[in-house]
Amino acid sequence: MLPAHVTGAAPIAVKVVAERGTGRLLGGQIVGGPGAGKRIDVVALAVWNEMRAGDFSQADLAYAPPFSPVIDPVLLAARAVSRLV
Repeated sequence: MLPAHVTGAAPIAVKVVAERGTGRLLGGQIVGGPGAGKRIDVVALAVWNEMRAGDFSQADLAYAPPFSPVIDPVLLAARAVSRLV
């Protein structure tokens, strides 16, 4: 049996786009269950501040078991794209 805070969990898909060569974040997309869309605020902040994907992937975001896994999916996507640019 799953703990109560996990029963409402839903899959989430995250796409982060970065400039080749510099790694500067250009944008992102997030699709998922309830609350998934609020994660785009973090991506928007990183894009506005012209962060590089590698730097963004090391950000320390808030962690609360009912709302987020230990490693945020947005940061995992940023880490993945930072390896490609």
